[in-house]
Amino acid sequence: MPLTDRDRAILDFEAEWRRHAGAKEEAIRSDLGLSPARYYQLLGRLIDTTDAQEHDPMLVKRLRRLREVRLPEGAGRAADAR
Repeated sequence: MPLTDRDRAILDFEAEWRRHAGAKEEAIRSDLGLSPARYYQLLGRLIDTTDAQEHDPMLVKRLRRLREVRLPEGAGRAADAR
């Protein structure tokens, strides 16, 4: 499924958020109109899509690598299996 405008906005925000003044959570709320929890939920799903990979391959690769380091082996997958 092609990326929506919101999907692209989330990926673009994640790629550029360091340029925003203030805390990232505040920028998520003001720029995207999302709670930080919802933002990270959507971002986590997005980086597993081929459309996101095609949109910004370096960002998606970096975020996937960070997720692998942060999550213990199989932690995210166990919940999906239920």
